[in-house]
Amino acid sequence: MCGATHQEFESLTLRQEMPKLDKKKIKRKLTPSSNHFLSLCSSIVYQQISTKAGDSIYKRFLQLFRRKKPTPKNFLEISTKDLRSAGLSGQKTSYLNDLAKKFLDNTINSKDFSKMSDADIKEHLVRVKGVGPWTADMFLIFALNRPNILPVGDLGIKKGFQKVFGLKTLPSEKKMRLLAKFYEGEHTYLSLYLWEALDGDKK
Repeated sequence: MCGATHQEFESLTLRQEMPKLDKKKIKRKLTPSSNHFLSLCSSIVYQQISTKAGDSIYKRFLQLFRRKKPTPKNFLEISTKDLRSAGLSGQKTSYLNDLAKKFLDNTINSKDFSKMSDADIKEHLVRVKGVGPWTADMFLIFALNRPNILPVGDLGIKKGFQKVFGLKTLPSEKKMRLLAKFYEGEHTYLSLYLWEALDGDKK
Protein backbone atom coordinates (compact mmCIF):
# COMPACT_ATOMS: atom_id res chain seq x y z
CA MET A 1 0.00 0.00 0.00
CA CYS A 2 3.04 2.24 -0.12
CA GLY A 3 2.20 5.54 -1.79
CA ALA A 4 -1.57 4.93 -1.79
CA THR A 5 -3.88 7.69 -0.59
CA HIS A 6 -6.45 7.13 2.13
CA GLN A 7 -9.18 7.09 -0.52
CA GLU A 8 -7.35 4.45 -2.52
CA PHE A 9 -6.93 2.33 0.58
CA GLU A 10 -10.63 2.69 1.34
CA SER A 11 -11.54 1.70 -2.21
CA LEU A 12 -9.35 -1.38 -2.00
CA THR A 13 -11.22 -2.43 1.13
CA LEU A 14 -14.53 -1.89 -0.62
CA ARG A 15 -13.27 -3.86 -3.60
CA GLN A 16 -13.11 -6.97 -1.47
CA GLU A 17 -16.86 -6.67 -0.83
CA MET A 18 -17.66 -6.22 -4.52
CA PRO A 19 -18.56 -9.49 -6.28
CA LYS A 20 -16.35 -10.32 -9.20
CA LEU A 21 -17.95 -9.22 -12.45
CA ASP A 22 -19.26 -12.27 -14.26
CA LYS A 23 -20.51 -11.25 -17.70
CA LYS A 24 -22.48 -14.50 -17.98
CA LYS A 25 -24.60 -13.53 -14.96
CA ILE A 26 -25.50 -10.11 -16.28
CA LYS A 27 -29.03 -10.44 -17.66
CA ARG A 28 -28.87 -7.57 -20.13
CA LYS A 29 -27.13 -8.77 -23.27
CA LEU A 30 -25.65 -6.18 -25.58
CA THR A 31 -26.25 -6.38 -29.32
CA PRO A 32 -24.67 -3.87 -31.71
CA SER A 33 -27.11 -1.63 -33.54
CA SER A 34 -27.45 -1.76 -37.32
CA ASN A 35 -29.28 1.59 -37.37
CA HIS A 36 -27.25 4.27 -35.61
CA PHE A 37 -29.76 6.99 -36.43
CA LEU A 38 -32.58 5.06 -34.75
CA SER A 39 -30.39 4.25 -31.75
CA LEU A 40 -29.69 7.94 -31.21
CA CYS A 41 -33.38 8.70 -31.62
CA SER A 42 -34.06 6.19 -28.87
CA SER A 43 -31.49 7.80 -26.55
CA ILE A 44 -33.12 11.20 -27.08
CA VAL A 45 -36.64 9.84 -26.51
CA TYR A 46 -35.62 8.32 -23.17
CA GLN A 47 -33.88 11.46 -21.86
CA GLN A 48 -35.00 12.48 -18.35
CA ILE A 49 -38.09 10.25 -18.20
CA SER A 50 -38.83 6.88 -16.62
CA THR A 51 -38.19 3.69 -18.54
CA LYS A 52 -41.93 2.95 -18.51
CA ALA A 53 -42.82 6.32 -20.03
CA GLY A 54 -39.96 6.02 -22.51
CA ASP A 55 -41.13 2.58 -23.65
CA SER A 56 -44.62 3.91 -24.34
CA ILE A 57 -43.46 6.98 -26.26
CA TYR A 58 -40.83 5.07 -28.23
CA LYS A 59 -43.40 2.47 -29.33
CA ARG A 60 -45.68 5.23 -30.65
CA PHE A 61 -42.69 6.94 -32.26
CA LEU A 62 -41.82 3.81 -34.24
CA GLN A 63 -45.42 3.48 -35.41
CA LEU A 64 -45.14 6.88 -37.09
CA PHE A 65 -42.85 5.39 -39.74
CA ARG A 66 -45.74 3.21 -40.95
CA ARG A 67 -43.56 0.19 -41.79
CA LYS A 68 -40.95 2.33 -43.52
CA LYS A 69 -37.35 2.00 -42.37
CA PRO A 70 -36.54 4.58 -39.66
CA THR A 71 -34.07 6.71 -41.62
CA PRO A 72 -33.30 10.43 -41.35
CA LYS A 73 -35.11 11.08 -44.64
CA ASN A 74 -38.23 9.19 -43.61
CA PHE A 75 -38.20 10.84 -40.20
CA LEU A 76 -38.29 14.33 -41.75
CA GLU A 77 -41.47 13.34 -43.60
CA ILE A 78 -43.29 12.96 -40.26
CA SER A 79 -45.18 16.06 -39.20
CA THR A 80 -44.44 17.89 -35.97
CA LYS A 81 -48.08 17.38 -35.00
CA ASP A 82 -47.73 13.60 -35.26
CA LEU A 83 -44.47 13.62 -33.29
CA ARG A 84 -46.10 15.63 -30.53
CA SER A 85 -49.12 13.31 -30.56
CA ALA A 86 -46.75 10.40 -29.93
CA GLY A 87 -45.79 12.05 -26.65
CA LEU A 88 -42.61 13.85 -27.65
CA SER A 89 -42.05 17.28 -26.20
CA GLY A 90 -41.43 20.24 -28.46
CA GLN A 91 -37.83 20.27 -27.28
CA LYS A 92 -37.20 16.61 -28.08
CA THR A 93 -38.91 17.04 -31.43
CA SER A 94 -36.44 19.80 -32.27
CA TYR A 95 -33.54 17.59 -31.12
CA LEU A 96 -34.69 14.75 -33.38
CA ASN A 97 -35.07 17.10 -36.33
CA ASP A 98 -31.55 18.40 -35.79
CA LEU A 99 -30.24 14.84 -35.53
CA ALA A 100 -31.88 13.82 -38.82
CA LYS A 101 -30.55 16.88 -40.66
CA LYS A 102 -27.03 16.34 -39.35
CA PHE A 103 -27.09 12.73 -40.53
CA LEU A 104 -28.22 13.82 -43.98
CA ASP A 105 -25.59 16.53 -44.37
CA ASN A 106 -22.87 14.22 -42.95
CA THR A 107 -22.16 16.39 -39.93
CA ILE A 108 -22.70 13.05 -38.19
CA ASN A 109 -21.04 10.27 -40.15
CA SER A 110 -21.69 7.01 -38.34
CA LYS A 111 -19.70 5.03 -40.91
CA ASP A 112 -16.54 6.32 -39.25
CA PHE A 113 -17.49 5.21 -35.73
CA SER A 114 -15.68 1.88 -35.96
CA LYS A 115 -12.40 3.73 -36.49
CA MET A 116 -12.97 6.30 -33.73
CA SER A 117 -12.15 6.28 -30.01
CA ASP A 118 -14.89 6.62 -27.40
CA ALA A 119 -13.84 10.20 -26.70
CA ASP A 120 -13.83 11.10 -30.40
CA ILE A 121 -17.33 9.69 -30.87
CA LYS A 122 -18.60 11.71 -27.92
CA GLU A 123 -17.09 14.86 -29.35
CA HIS A 124 -18.66 14.01 -32.70
CA LEU A 125 -22.13 13.39 -31.28
CA VAL A 126 -22.43 16.50 -29.13
CA ARG A 127 -22.63 18.53 -32.35
CA VAL A 128 -26.29 17.54 -32.33
CA LYS A 129 -28.62 19.78 -30.38
CA GLY A 130 -29.74 18.03 -27.21
CA VAL A 131 -27.04 15.35 -27.29
CA GLY A 132 -24.82 15.57 -24.22
CA PRO A 133 -22.57 13.17 -22.29
CA TRP A 134 -25.44 10.98 -21.01
CA THR A 135 -26.95 10.45 -24.47
CA ALA A 136 -23.52 9.78 -25.95
CA ASP A 137 -22.74 7.25 -23.19
CA MET A 138 -26.03 5.39 -23.78
CA PHE A 139 -25.22 5.21 -27.49
CA LEU A 140 -21.71 3.95 -26.84
CA ILE A 141 -23.03 1.23 -24.53
CA PHE A 142 -26.22 0.04 -26.19
CA ALA A 143 -25.59 0.78 -29.88
CA LEU A 144 -21.84 0.34 -30.27
CA ASN A 145 -21.30 -1.98 -27.29
CA ARG A 146 -18.07 -0.24 -26.31
CA PRO A 147 -16.68 -2.15 -23.29
CA ASN A 148 -15.32 0.63 -21.09
CA ILE A 149 -18.11 3.21 -20.64
CA LEU A 150 -19.11 4.53 -17.21
CA PRO A 151 -22.03 6.99 -17.46
CA VAL A 152 -21.30 8.96 -14.30
CA GLY A 153 -24.11 11.42 -15.10
CA ASP A 154 -26.75 8.69 -14.81
CA LEU A 155 -28.77 8.70 -11.59
CA GLY A 156 -29.18 4.92 -11.70
CA ILE A 157 -25.41 4.48 -11.82
CA LYS A 158 -24.99 6.79 -8.81
CA LYS A 159 -27.64 4.89 -6.86
CA GLY A 160 -26.05 1.61 -7.92
CA PHE A 161 -22.69 2.68 -6.53
CA GLN A 162 -24.37 3.82 -3.34
CA LYS A 163 -26.10 0.46 -2.86
CA VAL A 164 -23.34 -1.91 -3.94
CA PHE A 165 -20.54 -0.12 -2.10
CA GLY A 166 -22.64 0.73 0.97
CA LEU A 167 -22.19 4.49 0.67
CA LYS A 168 -24.19 6.83 2.90
CA THR A 169 -24.79 9.38 0.15
CA LEU A 170 -24.78 9.48 -3.63
CA PRO A 171 -21.14 9.50 -4.78
CA SER A 172 -19.43 12.29 -6.67
CA GLU A 173 -18.00 11.69 -10.12
CA LYS A 174 -14.51 11.56 -8.61
CA LYS A 175 -15.59 8.91 -6.10
CA MET A 176 -17.26 6.77 -8.77
CA ARG A 177 -14.21 6.87 -11.01
CA LEU A 178 -11.98 5.94 -8.10
CA LEU A 179 -14.14 2.95 -7.17
CA ALA A 180 -14.41 1.88 -10.80
CA LYS A 181 -10.70 1.97 -11.58
CA PHE A 182 -10.38 -1.70 -10.54
CA TYR A 183 -12.61 -2.54 -13.48
CA GLU A 184 -10.71 -0.54 -16.06
CA GLY A 185 -11.52 -1.94 -19.47
CA GLU A 186 -14.85 -3.35 -18.25
CA HIS A 187 -16.72 -0.25 -17.10
CA THR A 188 -19.67 -1.09 -19.35
CA TYR A 189 -20.19 -4.40 -17.58
CA LEU A 190 -19.82 -2.68 -14.22
CA SER A 191 -22.54 -0.24 -15.34
CA LEU A 192 -24.86 -3.10 -16.29
CA TYR A 193 -24.16 -4.75 -12.94
CA LEU A 194 -25.00 -1.55 -11.05
CA TRP A 195 -28.25 -1.05 -12.95
CA GLU A 196 -29.27 -4.65 -12.30
CA ALA A 197 -28.50 -4.25 -8.61
CA LEU A 198 -31.16 -1.53 -8.50
CA ASP A 199 -33.61 -3.59 -10.56
CA GLY A 200 -33.61 -6.12 -7.72
CA ASP A 201 -35.12 -3.47 -5.44
CA LYS A 202 -38.11 -3.03 -7.77
CA LYS A 203 -39.22 -6.64 -7.57
